[in-house]
Amino acid sequence: MARIRSKNTKPELAVRSLVHRMGYRFRIHRKDLPGSPDLVFPSLKKAIFIHGCFWHAHDGCSTANKPKTRASYWNEKFARNKQRDRRNASALRRAGWSVATIWECEAKSADFVCKKVSRFLSSTKGRE
Repeated sequence: MARIRSKNTKPELAVRSLVHRMGYRFRIHRKDLPGSPDLVFPSLKKAIFIHGCFWHAHDGCSTANKPKTRASYWNEKFARNKQRDRRNASALRRAGWSVATIWECEAKSADFVCKKVSRFLSSTKGRE
């Protein structure tokens, strides 16, 4: 568990690299915002979280398998993580920010990420 990172994960680095190549400039891990979003576009007031499928219990994802041992511990852990994610996203929205989430499984497809980021950053409503 000590080797589990919360920042600069492989999916996050891949998405950051792709978004930078797309020509967008951003800040990372702004501690003054709820949840320290992975990518922050201050002038657009938009933030992107990049979630790991396992740790954030991505529904319907094959990589988000729940461990069979200590099931009650893991179910509570995943429930707390999901609740925290919802709380952070709604706090950002209340502060006037638009929020999007890119899942680890989605980050494997560069085309998908490009389309999702372009659509999110060019939209006026900005919720995805």
